[in-house]
Amino acid sequence: MFQSVLMMGGLGVAIGTALVIASKAFYVYEDPKVVAIDDALPGANCGGCGYPGCNANAEAIVNGLSGVNSCVAAGDDVAMAIAQIMGVSVSDTEPEFAGPGCYYGKDDADMEYDYLGITDCRAAALLFGGMKVCRIGCLGLGSCVKACMFGALSIGSDGLPKVDQEKCTGCGACERICPKNIIRLTSVTRRIMREYTTEECVTPCQRACPTGIDIKEYIRLIREGDYEASVQVIKERNPFPTVISRICPALCEFKCRRLLQDESVAINDLKRFVCDYEMNQNKRILPYKAPATDKQVAIIGGGVEGLSAAYFTARLGHSPTVFEATDALGGILCKAIARERLVKDVLDWDIEGIKEMGVTVKTHVKAGKDFTVDGLLKQGFHAVFTATGGWDSRLARGGVDQAETVFPGAYLLIDLLRSQSDKNITIPLGKNVVIAGGGIRVPDAVKLLKQSGSNKITIVSRKQHEDSSFDPAAIDILAKAGATIIYNAGVTRVVGEESNLTAIEYAALDTGEKQMIDADTLFIASGRFPELVFVPVRDDETDHPQNGQEKIGPLVWEGVELQKKPDTNMELGLLSSQDVISEYPSAVASINGGRKAAAAMHNLMYGIKFQESSNFITDQSILQDVTVLKNVDVLPRNIIKLNKEQKGSAGGGRVSTGFSTGFSTEQAQAEAARCLRCGLVCYEKSKIVG
Repeated sequence: MFQSVLMMGGLGVAIGTALVIASKAFYVYEDPKVVAIDDALPGANCGGCGYPGCNANAEAIVNGLSGVNSCVAAGDDVAMAIAQIMGVSVSDTEPEFAGPGCYYGKDDADMEYDYLGITDCRAAALLFGGMKVCRIGCLGLGSCVKACMFGALSIGSDGLPKVDQEKCTGCGACERICPKNIIRLTSVTRRIMREYTTEECVTPCQRACPTGIDIKEYIRLIREGDYEASVQVIKERNPFPTVISRICPALCEFKCRRLLQDESVAINDLKRFVCDYEMNQNKRILPYKAPATDKQVAIIGGGVEGLSAAYFTARLGHSPTVFEATDALGGILCKAIARERLVKDVLDWDIEGIKEMGVTVKTHVKAGKDFTVDGLLKQGFHAVFTATGGWDSRLARGGVDQAETVFPGAYLLIDLLRSQSDKNITIPLGKNVVIAGGGIRVPDAVKLLKQSGSNKITIVSRKQHEDSSFDPAAIDILAKAGATIIYNAGVTRVVGEESNLTAIEYAALDTGEKQMIDADTLFIASGRFPELVFVPVRDDETDHPQNGQEKIGPLVWEGVELQKKPDTNMELGLLSSQDVISEYPSAVASINGGRKAAAAMHNLMYGIKFQESSNFITDQSILQDVTVLKNVDVLPRNIIKLNKEQKGSAGGGRVSTGFSTGFSTEQAQAEAARCLRCGLVCYEKSKIVG
């Protein structure tokens, strides 16, 4: 008996000793903050934070890689608890929701076959991509509903998923499981930042609109009599809706699917109807803004593009300031369009709406004279965008009597050539000069540069050697002057230190390979300064901007071009076919330029990669479409009858007669009813009576 007890006791001691040794040898330290945060998190492990589970997110929060409010499944109380553990404050975040992007269920869409297999969208997609004729349409079998862990999704009576925004946490589980990628997370920021892709159900009219307004949605709201919501949809992508409704070329109407049957819907006239409704109510309808950030943004130029950039930047939550050289905002719209076509009060109404979004304006201040790009960055602006307009804008503001500069070391080639005959035009030249673009006048420019003492002259030409504008005699002149020609390349970035340009980056258009060359002066063969976003160069070690407030030392800045639609590498760099050489072809096109600028500034300030561009919708994109309409009744277009608009009264107010809405309420309702509410290939068919 004693022997057995001794044996068991000894065995216990040995096992205990082994466990102690093992616990020391294989000990894994757990940060108490990680443990505390993991306990505070809900344990849903939904992945909405971007990490594979709550523990991984807790570790990311402690390491500063994730925010204290990054858990989309938790509420403010959890964020506050985590903030208390970390000893930091909580900032507001913008809500994100699932947004189904399909509008026709199985009962309304054209079908290829009847599917009787496994009730799962992924299984159905394996059979020829699904049973719908539309290759991107929702299959309606509810895989997203099953994936939602919060009961926020259900299949509606039309066979499409419906989202309960009260329950939706924006975790993205539905987005990840959808084989068609047709349900996506959506928010104000996402809608401003994103370009349309071939995976989305974008209607023909919407694709044709330079601003990309959701046309069928605002027309649907007009049909339902919800005019305020309709204005909200328009202002989602257009800060000048009242102005554009009077001067828009209406490219959308040329792509309206009703043209296959009768006449296009009066899309622009319907926009005018609801925008004038807002104006005549004298009650501003402002779109939603993202929560405020600490980012300040400067926009040089108060024309349509500059004001649009400021508008979208404000909607992203930032604080924009517009610097305008003249005493009036609006650019060409203010200076060049006849008042018979665009009443000044209409322009002022839209501009005031932009300012009410939180845009600060400073007039009578000129770039290069009253302020500089590097000076703005030192003042605390996190990004600067140049939108000074083209040659017509310069003529309108009387800025052709001397050379203009917008950012350090940069000038227009035309000013260099003009300086030969106009002694009032003086340009301080450096030793390392780069000419971007140029044609037959480049040899004349090089001659002037050599006479002024420039040592190294480099010409960056977008053309191939055999297609260049230089004949053998010109090439011989350039060679004797010591100029270097880089063919088939485009300038993609400029770099400077303090108030000096120091280098430019160019990309080979055949390979995309990028190289830097020293430059202290840049001449651009264009009628306008390029649209660039200037930001402090990010420090590789700390990954924080090295502006004057955060890092001691000279300010190093860079100017980056806006994102372009894909066309291999041929669109890289300044002066490509997608760049504006003088003025935008229309005001509505310049609005889209402002939105793209706001997106670029947001990305660059936060170090976010630009959206993958390979599947952007372009003019070359091959998309599904229809060539014949079936079961659509012929309905004549309602013709707008314009009344002469009245100018403001002497006191500056609006006259009692209001502004011409064109359509009456009855006409607008009838015209809105003509819209087919198109999808990619789907459309609303006439109801068969009897």
